[in-house]
Amino acid sequence: MSTLAARALLAVVFWPSLFFFWFLGPFVFFLLSTTSSEVCPRLETRAEFLHAASGALPMLVLQNLFYVVPIVCLVLWNRLLPEPVRASRVVTCIKLFAVAAVLGALWEYGSSLVCDGYGQPFFSPVWQMTSYLPIANLAVNIPLYVLVFSLGRTFSMREDDPAADAVDPDGNAS
Repeated sequence: MSTLAARALLAVVFWPSLFFFWFLGPFVFFLLSTTSSEVCPRLETRAEFLHAASGALPMLVLQNLFYVVPIVCLVLWNRLLPEPVRASRVVTCIKLFAVAAVLGALWEYGSSLVCDGYGQPFFSPVWQMTSYLPIANLAVNIPLYVLVFSLGRTFSMREDDPAADAVDPDGNAS
């Protein structure tokens, strides 16, 4: 497979996954992964509540597996077109993604532990501090989104000379 075809295939995966997973996905996964308001009033013991909150963990793992698709595309693009400056930016994306994934998981898991349905604190007040994690997560995600978008745009654009690939009306390549 030619490099151009591989880059195009990666672009077909990268752009939809970036839009659907990174821009729309957080809303869907947040609704699915946290303990809902209907479940909270039915929980009576600490064990039941912890079990319900821990049920969110598989959804958090699935969420991060979906979110990693654009990063994997960047890594594959970088392997196709190695360039030191871009490679360092891809490494920065990987680091920012890891921090964002940890902050997001702590926030979503912690927010599901805050509610007990009766106003009783089942867990330490430290879990209540997770309500501030979206601010930290936003501070990490904004530069991550900008960097991933700009790298994706750079990687998915043709670097070769389009005039060299032009075909004249007689069917001969110029």
